Amino acid sequence: MVLDEHQIEAWLDDHPDFTFDYFLRKATQSMINTWLADRVIRIAADERKISDAFTTGDDRPPSSASEASAGRKTPIRKISHEDINPNYLPLKPMVSTNEQGSLSFYAPENQSPPTPRRNNNLGRKLKARRISHWHNPPQIKNGTDVEVEEGDGNSTAVIDERDMIMELVMDIAMDLDVTSVSHRILQNVSILLEADRCSLFLVREKAGEKFLVSRLFDVNKESTLEDNVVKQNEIRIKFGQGIAGLVALTGNTLNIPDAYKDKRFNQNVDQKTGYKTKCILCMPIKDQGKRIVGVAQVINKNQGVFTLKDEKIFASYLGFCGIAIHNAQIFEKIQLENRRNEILLDLARCLFEEQSSLSIVMETILTHSTSLLSCERASVLLADPAHPENLFKKTFEHVSDQVALESKLENLQNGNSNKRKVPFNIAITSFVQQTGQIVNVRDAEKETKFQFVEDEELGFTTRSLLCIPIRDSLRQVLGVIQLVNKMPKAGPYFTQSDVQILEAFAIFCGLGISNTRMYEETARLAAKQQVILEVLSYHAVAPPTESLQLTQSEIPSAKSFDLLSYGFDDSLLSDYDTMRATVRMFIDMNIPEKFHINIGTLSRWVASVKRNYRPVRYHNWRHAFNVCQSAFCMIKIGGLLNVFNDYEQLALLISCLSHDLDHRGTNNAFQAKIEHPLARLYSTSTMEHHHYNQCLMLLQSDGCEILSHLSSTEYARVIKLVQHAIISTDLAVYFKNRTAFFNIVKSGARDWANNEIQRDVLRGMVMTATDVSAITKPWLIELKVAEQVAEEFFEQGDIEKNKLMQEPIDMMNRKLKHKLPNMQVGFIDSICLPLYEALSKTSKGLKPMLDGCLDNRRHWKEMSQKNEAGTSM
Repeated sequence: MVLDEHQIEAWLDDHPDFTFDYFLRKATQSMINTWLADRVIRIAADERKISDAFTTGDDRPPSSASEASAGRKTPIRKISHEDINPNYLPLKPMVSTNEQGSLSFYAPENQSPPTPRRNNNLGRKLKARRISHWHNPPQIKNGTDVEVEEGDGNSTAVIDERDMIMELVMDIAMDLDVTSVSHRILQNVSILLEADRCSLFLVREKAGEKFLVSRLFDVNKESTLEDNVVKQNEIRIKFGQGIAGLVALTGNTLNIPDAYKDKRFNQNVDQKTGYKTKCILCMPIKDQGKRIVGVAQVINKNQGVFTLKDEKIFASYLGFCGIAIHNAQIFEKIQLENRRNEILLDLARCLFEEQSSLSIVMETILTHSTSLLSCERASVLLADPAHPENLFKKTFEHVSDQVALESKLENLQNGNSNKRKVPFNIAITSFVQQTGQIVNVRDAEKETKFQFVEDEELGFTTRSLLCIPIRDSLRQVLGVIQLVNKMPKAGPYFTQSDVQILEAFAIFCGLGISNTRMYEETARLAAKQQVILEVLSYHAVAPPTESLQLTQSEIPSAKSFDLLSYGFDDSLLSDYDTMRATVRMFIDMNIPEKFHINIGTLSRWVASVKRNYRPVRYHNWRHAFNVCQSAFCMIKIGGLLNVFNDYEQLALLISCLSHDLDHRGTNNAFQAKIEHPLARLYSTSTMEHHHYNQCLMLLQSDGCEILSHLSSTEYARVIKLVQHAIISTDLAVYFKNRTAFFNIVKSGARDWANNEIQRDVLRGMVMTATDVSAITKPWLIELKVAEQVAEEFFEQGDIEKNKLMQEPIDMMNRKLKHKLPNMQVGFIDSICLPLYEALSKTSKGLKPMLDGCLDNRRHWKEMSQKNEAGTSM
């Protein structure tokens, strides 16, 4: 016989016990979740209808079974940023594990614990009305429910035992607060089993020992959540102790019809409370993993004793309650962990926001510590790594607001306002600092290892103490943080949770202290550097008397100095005359008038530039002066006056005079070989960058500000041109850019007036041409300069050979001095000739430089041939 689904459904309706048992045995998790989700949606819709009716004054009873569960909401603890915002000190303390092992939020001293919202009376009335129908059922015919009129006859209710249990399950399904869901469970059980009192115990574990803690005690159907949430009501029961403990241990149900005849019942509770216990039904609560998470106990049925039917109903309901409690516990742990993380992160932010002063950071650490862990006093003692025998270099202390007020009044009365308020307990703090171990003294009176000798001196009593090492990122102990006396309202002593929280906080403290110390050290070094720079600047800048002499003297003309000749010979001038000649070049280019430069300022800057050249063989003041004269000559008679604008002309003269400032007589490669700090500062064009920075320093020194009358835009423009020009004197930069220059000249598409890119390239080539312009001067001058260059190179080679134990390159090897003519020919052919040939094509006025270069090449070639002939003979 094949049954269709309608027949099967009809049979299941006629056999509800089988249907219920089958569902318990066969239902999968996904089926239950789907059913619950659908149920929640329908109930939520019905709740909104009830709420609307309630708020509009409509006192009609609910029209469906689902409406009976409406009314109560889950109280949720809200985490506010104000909890740890320093603008709202004292901070609200955080989270702890109490003596019963329960996780809880500390209550601030001046604020009571968060009060859960009251149960909605409408929901409780609706539920009571529905359950009353179940306990006093309407007429039932053939096991089929009938509709019964309620109230004013505007609604009907279908009452069924299983439906009622599921309604109560839905009442707790969406509640994720452990206390709230526990109260809902007990209130529902009180109504469901018509019990006078109900209690709920949750399983806790501490130090490997399991015990029960009464989450809520003596709940009835009329009680509210805030009436039962009282910390003093918590009862701790060991597994196997009493009726509840025995149920937790065995997992078996206990139904005791007469409590006083059962030896396991403790009559002392009744004697203390005055309550008469008659019958008890106690049953374990299990989660989905069949683990016991709690014990529920109902006392005194309103009529008679608890029956087997009550046990069955109780078991059916608690089967769902275990899952609800387990989920709520998980949610509570997540909330607490989020709360912990948020506070620690905000504490870290507070620490790292202000790191300019160690005292400010320490005040932040101590203020947050006392409030975070609800203690009276706190101190931080910092170690001295350089002198470990001194133990602590600096000490900081802090007291809570309440204690500070009491101490202030006491000190005013005793006339001792400078009295220290926090004991340092050197025996404990030094032990923690040296060993890195944590010391947690729960009861100072019973402590035998350490003595609190400072109590009498400071006039107070140590009750509890927690001392933890503060470490840096390398796990080295920087010092210790010590908390003294837990606030009475927060507990008698510091718990393991306090230790964990303070350990996490100490990590941020260590980083904050390390960063602050580093910042202070950096600030000291910066201040020291500033002083050194001031001293160097004083010695680097020429004295006013030197520049005054230069200003007051008559500056001869450029013609008398022979400045407009490519064959200029500086050896005919004294050092003083070279400075006067330099000022003359600026005057003849009308620079002081165009840029409003005071002659006195210009003279002092020129004297200071000369002062900052070292007395090396070649790259000295005389070389810089000659380079500047070559540029002057190229601009004035070489045809570049109409190519470069006023700013470029100013920048070129400044750059030529400054391009080798503070030269050490060694090249870039040598700085890298000896790992000089300059090589670490500048990976390319090492010395050129240093010359530019020295130039910038002098331009900004007191009395040398020749660019002070420029606007900020003009100043930036000139400085950029100077930087480009000085860096261009690096031959590596020359080789990089010369192809572009040669292509511009060769193509004939040059547009110096309008194309700034082409003009940048040209300025770079001009700087190189002036830098090596000695190769274009008359032979005797060129020969003398070449010998100076060679001697400077040989001196560097000697250092490399004798100190670095390295064989120098040929041009710096003194043993190969005889090859100088041949090397000069190679230098001219590879660098000089191509450059001067291109420049002569740019302007006919530059051709004398090419002619001088070719003439000197002829001389060097002849010397090279003579040397080769002499060697062959």
